[in-house]
Amino acid sequence: MANFELKLPKMGESVAEATITSWLKDVGDIIEMDDPILEIATDKVDSEVPSEVDGVIVERFFNVDDVVQVGQVLAIIKTNKEDDLGTNSEKNNFIKAEEKEPEALAQVEETIIKAQNAINAVVASGERFYSPLVKNIAKAEGVSQLELDSILGTGKDGRVTKNDILNYIQNRVSGKQHIETKSEVPNTLAKTIENPKTEKPVVLSSGGDEIIEMTRMGKLIAHHMVESVQTAAHVQSFIEADVTNVWNWRKKVKDGFMKREGENITFTPIFMEAIAKALRDFPMMNVSLQGHTIIKKKNINLGMAAALPDGNLIVPVIKNADQLNLVGMVKQVNDLATRARTGKLKPDDTQGGTYTVTNVGTFGSIMGTPIINQPQVGILALGAIRKVPAVIETPDGDFIGIRYKMFLSHSYDHRVVNGALGGQFVKAVTDYLEAWDVNREA
Repeated sequence: MANFELKLPKMGESVAEATITSWLKDVGDIIEMDDPILEIATDKVDSEVPSEVDGVIVERFFNVDDVVQVGQVLAIIKTNKEDDLGTNSEKNNFIKAEEKEPEALAQVEETIIKAQNAINAVVASGERFYSPLVKNIAKAEGVSQLELDSILGTGKDGRVTKNDILNYIQNRVSGKQHIETKSEVPNTLAKTIENPKTEKPVVLSSGGDEIIEMTRMGKLIAHHMVESVQTAAHVQSFIEADVTNVWNWRKKVKDGFMKREGENITFTPIFMEAIAKALRDFPMMNVSLQGHTIIKKKNINLGMAAALPDGNLIVPVIKNADQLNLVGMVKQVNDLATRARTGKLKPDDTQGGTYTVTNVGTFGSIMGTPIINQPQVGILALGAIRKVPAVIETPDGDFIGIRYKMFLSHSYDHRVVNGALGGQFVKAVTDYLEAWDVNREA
């Protein structure tokens, strides 16, 4: 018999951690290779972690809502193999004890159970989250649940960090532990001290109303949007583009393209190609802002906002978009859109975007004012293509004709992008679309 360590797999170059959303298997369950063991979530994508071996789950190290780093051991699976597939020293001792005598085995088992109980002894109160490290420190230092709930967290969303609890313990030992009064802290912090549990806002409803709890992804999106509005100085520029040439060209080539490539050529990859060219012309739109430091991105990675069946939004990323020809762009757009709708995106598919595009015209909107996808500095909304009467200029004079037109709505961060750059960029996108070669090979 051997023990196998099931670890959180690497999910992409920029993904370092994930949150456990549910365990699909319990301790004692018999599993086969590729059986899903648990579900995890990054900030954008939900995934399953499958088993790499056949065996029985003998131990789980984390609970639902715990944040786990890539490479950390999630569970121990006992297999029928004779060799140990990478277990830690404590588990090696477990195996050696099992081979030698039952008494030693019982002692090792008791040590493991005690260690696990020490981690789980302090639990979250209400909806307040405590990491396994904080809970372990609290248990070891004899910090009660009431004391833990009273600590003012400095982490994200008020979480208690390692430094918070260590400072609390140090002050408690030296007799300097002090809880501020209302006059010493802002009102919001004073309220937190009085009642450390997060208070839910009162929902007012009448008898026939339906109360719907936001999904986990919905909460993440809401937080991300509010944070963006509070961070960036949003300003918009609008321009109308004549896409008649694009419309007629696509109509002419789409059937042949489908036969040759097996892919449907939509307007989205055409727009993406024009946007990638404009970003190459105006590289200061392809930047991010960290504090007072501007980071000019080497690669042009286009985020493509896509609506999910449940109403939520996700933004898969086309990497190195400026290096793709139109065929490659079509295949990338279709692949990401399909996997987004079917929930098969990988965490890395949503990472590394440098500029985002959203097609509000899909839902009939002629324009919009999209919110910037932080830490980027710009996002372009594509409005619906409409057949409208327009003035057409010719050497023989002006006349009224039917043209296909659309609005482009450019939102950008005025902290970094001034009106001139923001307007010039969206004008460049329009110029590329209006100059589309109707004789171009698909």
